[in-house]
Amino acid sequence: MSIPREHRLRKHAEFEVVYRGGRRHFSPLLTAFYLLRGEATEGAPKSGSEPRIGITVGRAIGKATVRNRIKRRVRAAVTQNLGRITRPVDVVINPKKAAEEVEFQQLCFEVGRAFDVIEQKAVPATEQEPQERKNRPNPPPSARRLAARRT
Repeated sequence: MSIPREHRLRKHAEFEVVYRGGRRHFSPLLTAFYLLRGEATEGAPKSGSEPRIGITVGRAIGKATVRNRIKRRVRAAVTQNLGRITRPVDVVINPKKAAEEVEFQQLCFEVGRAFDVIEQKAVPATEQEPQERKNRPNPPPSARRLAARRT
């Protein structure tokens, strides 16, 4: 069970763009970084309408055999849930140590839930509702006087 080639992130630069410019979804078993492909500003190709998935497992999780086992399990869970994402979004899944011990059905549920959240939250800037400007407290009068003197 592998993720189809057109649904994979393959280059280091593609992973970096998602890490730097994307949003995050946290769950007990994994952290998902995601970026709508139209929002990418540097390094990522903007063509294609299918989602692309990458999996990273850090060395802190364990030795190579443990990391590879976690990657295989997450890859199988992603393959089962890939149809839940319809937007052109890049996703990097970073599993936690608990992903090795948990039952596969629970892992599939967490990946599916992460994909559902990403599908809801990854909307283009044109579709987002305008956010109200945050009310910032005015600086104290002494700070305003100092700022006026500098100009």
